[in-house]
Amino acid sequence: MIFEADPAPHARTLLAGLAASPMLVALFDAGDCLLWCNNAFASVFGVDEGTHPTWVEPMRQARRRGVGSVVQAADFEAWLASAASRRGKQPWRSFEGDMHDGRWFSMAEQTLPDGSMLCIAQDVSGLRTDERELRLARDLAERQASSDPLTGLGNRRHVMQALAAALEPPRREGGVLALIDLDHFKRINDEHGHQRGDLVLCDFARVLMSVMRRDDVIGRIGGEEFLVLLPGVGAQAAVAVMQRLGSATRASQPLPERPELRYTCSVGLVAIDDCSSQDELLHEADEALYAAKAAGRDCCVLRPAARR
Repeated sequence: MIFEADPAPHARTLLAGLAASPMLVALFDAGDCLLWCNNAFASVFGVDEGTHPTWVEPMRQARRRGVGSVVQAADFEAWLASAASRRGKQPWRSFEGDMHDGRWFSMAEQTLPDGSMLCIAQDVSGLRTDERELRLARDLAERQASSDPLTGLGNRRHVMQALAAALEPPRREGGVLALIDLDHFKRINDEHGHQRGDLVLCDFARVLMSVMRRDDVIGRIGGEEFLVLLPGVGAQAAVAVMQRLGSATRASQPLPERPELRYTCSVGLVAIDDCSSQDELLHEADEALYAAKAAGRDCCVLRPAARR
C-alpha cells in the first residue's frame, strides 16, 4: 500500500483524476455488471449515468450506434459470446484495437482477487501503422487459436489448458467439471439439415453463456459436446446450475421459422478434487454423461468419487 496515512483523501483525489482522464476506465463486478466508469468510457460506449449494465450491453449499444470498438466479424453475436467467454480467465490481459472514430487504443483487463475486473484503454494512435497492424494480427491469431469458429466459445485447446491449470498443485479453488452433450443431435441434422444443426449449436452456446458465470470456462470440444469448468463451486451447487441450464435449453426455440423444434441436453458432472489427473477427470465425466444418457437423457448425473 503506497498510502502512509488515511487513504480516503488520496482515494478521492485518485477517483476524481480517473473520472476526468481521457483514458477509458471502467470497473466491472464478478458478474460482469458495470460498477463504475469514467466520463470517457461512458461517452464512447453510451453508458447513461446511474446505470449498471452488463459488459455486453454497452458493446451492443455501441455497435448499433456505429461507435466504440471496430469488430471485424460477420456474426457480431458470435463474436460477443467468444469475447465474453474469454473475459476474466486470466489475471492480466492486454490487446489493441481501433475505434470507429479512427483512434487506436491499447487495452488492458486486470482481474482482481474478488473477481471484479478493472478495464483501462489508452489512445495510442500515434504509433506507427505497420507496427499496429502486426500487433493486431498477433491478437487475432491468439483469439482464433483458442476459439471455436462456429459458436465463438472456447475450443478444446482453450478448455484443456484451463483444466490443466486447475489441476496444478496447490489446488486452492476446487470446482466441478461438466461434460455436456446435446440429445439426439444426429436426428436434428438428418431431419432439418446440417445448416440448421449449426444454428442449434450456436443457440445452445448462447444459452450456456446466459447461465454460466464469467469465471466459468466454457468450450465446445467437438460435434455436439461441450465442456464447462466451474471453479470454486461445490458439487450440489453445480447440479443446481446444470438444472437451470436444462430448463433454459428446453425453453429455447433455436429456429424461429420452426417453433416446434425443441432440444435437450445431458450432463455428466465430476468434482475436480475427486480425481488425481486430467485423464481420470475426463474419464469420470464421460462415465457420468453415459449414465445420464442411460437414465433417459435430458438430465444431470453427478459422478461419485473414484475408488482408489
